[in-house]
Amino acid sequence: MTRERRGRLRVLLGAAPGVGKTFEMLAEGRRLLDDGRDVVIAVVETHGRAATLAQTIGLPEVPRRTTEHRGIALTELDVDAVIARRPEIALVDELAHTNVPGSRHPKRWQDVEAIRDAGIDVVTTVNVQHIESLNAVVEKITGIAQQETIPDAVVRAADEIEVVDLAPQTLRDRLSAGLVYPAERIDAALSNYFRLGNLTALRELALLWLADEVDSALRSYRAEQGIEGTWQARERVVVALTGGPEGETLLRRGARIAARSAGGELLAVHISTQDGLRDETPGALAAQRALVESLGGSFHQIIGDDIPGALVEFAQGADATQLVIGVSRRGRLMAALTGPGIGSEVIRRSGDIDVHIVTHAAAGGRIALPRITGGALGWRRQLLGFAVALAFGPLLSWIMFAFRSPESITSEVLAYQLLVVVVALIGGIRPAVFAAVLSGITLDFLFVAPLFTITVAHPLHVLALALYVVIAILVSIIVDQAARRARTAKRATAEAELLAAVAGNVLRGDNAVLAMVSRTREAFGLSGVRLLTAEGEVLASDGEPLADGRTTTVEVGASHAVLELSGDALDAPARRLLDAIVAQLSAAIEHTGLRETAKEAAALAETDQVRSALLSALSHDLRRPLASAVAAIGGLRGAHDLSPDDRAELLATADESLATLSTLVTDLLDVSRVEAGVLAVSSTRLDATGPVLAAVDELGLGPADVELALDPALPALQADPVLLQRVIVNVLANAHRHSPAGTRVLVSTSALGERAEIRIIDRGEGVPVERRDSIFQPFQRFGDTDNTTGLGLGLALSRGFAEGMGGSLTPEDTPGGGLTMVISLPLAGADTEDTE
Repeated sequence: MTRERRGRLRVLLGAAPGVGKTFEMLAEGRRLLDDGRDVVIAVVETHGRAATLAQTIGLPEVPRRTTEHRGIALTELDVDAVIARRPEIALVDELAHTNVPGSRHPKRWQDVEAIRDAGIDVVTTVNVQHIESLNAVVEKITGIAQQETIPDAVVRAADEIEVVDLAPQTLRDRLSAGLVYPAERIDAALSNYFRLGNLTALRELALLWLADEVDSALRSYRAEQGIEGTWQARERVVVALTGGPEGETLLRRGARIAARSAGGELLAVHISTQDGLRDETPGALAAQRALVESLGGSFHQIIGDDIPGALVEFAQGADATQLVIGVSRRGRLMAALTGPGIGSEVIRRSGDIDVHIVTHAAAGGRIALPRITGGALGWRRQLLGFAVALAFGPLLSWIMFAFRSPESITSEVLAYQLLVVVVALIGGIRPAVFAAVLSGITLDFLFVAPLFTITVAHPLHVLALALYVVIAILVSIIVDQAARRARTAKRATAEAELLAAVAGNVLRGDNAVLAMVSRTREAFGLSGVRLLTAEGEVLASDGEPLADGRTTTVEVGASHAVLELSGDALDAPARRLLDAIVAQLSAAIEHTGLRETAKEAAALAETDQVRSALLSALSHDLRRPLASAVAAIGGLRGAHDLSPDDRAELLATADESLATLSTLVTDLLDVSRVEAGVLAVSSTRLDATGPVLAAVDELGLGPADVELALDPALPALQADPVLLQRVIVNVLANAHRHSPAGTRVLVSTSALGERAEIRIIDRGEGVPVERRDSIFQPFQRFGDTDNTTGLGLGLALSRGFAEGMGGSLTPEDTPGGGLTMVISLPLAGADTEDTE
């Protein structure tokens, strides 16, 4: 008997609710129905959206099964009815849905599996936050935990996965227009889950998850088809680690390469030999492994004796597009003795993979000045000159002795002369003189009669030997002068680059002193450099001083600072360059001092501005209540025939004026404490409901003025109850004052991650973006045309109080018009104690 074909599964994946998954599923169902396919709606959740509901018209629907749970009638997908109907295609919405207790399966995705087992194709929808492996990531992004999840394997096993994508701002616009949620849920949704940053991160998460799925399918296809070549469908960078000190440099370079393309992947691999005898540092490898993980990459360790082969094989198996290796740490002599090394072999075998060989010294960015002391030619070139003389002198003698004749003496002399010139060009004067003497003796011993004796029988032979030495010395002098000039030019170039960099640091002014101290240490090859004040305080330092105390101190201009150099003593050219650096360093110190003075002057100017505003406020805002109080008290004292009503009115006027005066003075004292940074905060665990209700009562607002949407499940927050109440009073008073008549101010509380948010939402004119910073400045009154509304300190105080409690006060647009003020405060931890 032939087994029945299992139904295919097509999943429409969305980054968030409202992107149009259900709409697209129904639209696909209508297209298939028009093509003559047998399509039914097994279950669909329209959530009251008119456009989604309109898509269901004309599509056959299998009636749902009704189940009673705790006295409530609920409807669920009827699996048996769908299987009995046996359509070609069933449309099943919300794959991660949890069924009512007592259903055939606990989860809807299990219902879908049963439908597919009956040979019915299924088109379904799911959001990225419901995928099990991404659930924790989504909670970290949005601050909301999803209770309904679906195993990754269920979605990955789908025959087709399609992302239903919508730009984050477009989704927010749809939400504001009421196309996703009802009006009463729009503000909370936009302010919490549907923030622009949240939606952007969720969108990227969905696309990357699908990219991983596509990549897995691609690997399976290549394995099934036996395709071994690399398909560069995605940027993957493999970094080869040896356990050496260059590992960190290689990893950071690889991470930068991977970051150049969206979805780039970083893989680090360390290859160990089977005998375990490779020179590696476990501690360094552990640190590099932690660095890989912090950079978002993965660490792999494999065993193989053929290191280049194992490395290339791993890179090809990972479909790598880039391979990063370090330049060999071997010296030239070792490289000459042991061959080109691993790098050349990796390049030869890499095929389509690009190989980057990173030079560690270049990556470190060290700048050192070439030294011009001692001989112009280094000892390496001199040793090479001696080696050439010792190697090619006997070889030349053997060749010429084998083919000698009475007429060949001239050629033999010129050949030895050429050897002397070559040695002089390579090694300078010492090996050239050695080659001249050696070749003269050899010429006399082998080619001048009597043979095989070192006898100078003729004065011309002595002259020839002398000419050999003179020619060698002359050529050596020319070579030495050329090398000295080249080294001088190289040093001059390095000095110019150093001075240009130092001058640039002074002009930029950002960390100029520290940058110049670091440049000085690197330029002169010192172990440590410190800049000290006259009192011994360290202004800047780089490196570590030597234990033997070898230090040189240099005074830095009129600043009375001292530059302490730890290392070998500097020669005369280096001291001249150091004088130039010290002059620039003195200018940098002076520049830093001027910047600090400018900051102090700016602070004084700002203080003076505040003082001027304060005096202006005192002259205007305090005059009215003070004058009213004086007039009322004077009337009470001077009149003896006042009626009880007149006396009561004067007392009320005096009481009101003095209360207003007390409030203004209190605000002035508070703002002065905030400006001085001496605000006293007594932080404790508290319920946000208490300060909100106290603020509403203090302002005398009723249900017609304020709508409360307080989250009863909001955890306790950490704040000062008195200061928090002042913040809410000030913000709520502003919101009520600017709200149109007949509209209510909405006050809501919610949790977002590890913080609580109190949102005060009005439907007024709002505040333009360019004015939002100025409304928090002292003595600013937005939209007021008189001086009867206070000193303009309310929002300034509110922000200062909020920041003093470790929170923030930020303005946002209210969807549909108005201003939303968000008071964000930290949630109290389980072990949080009261602080003061």
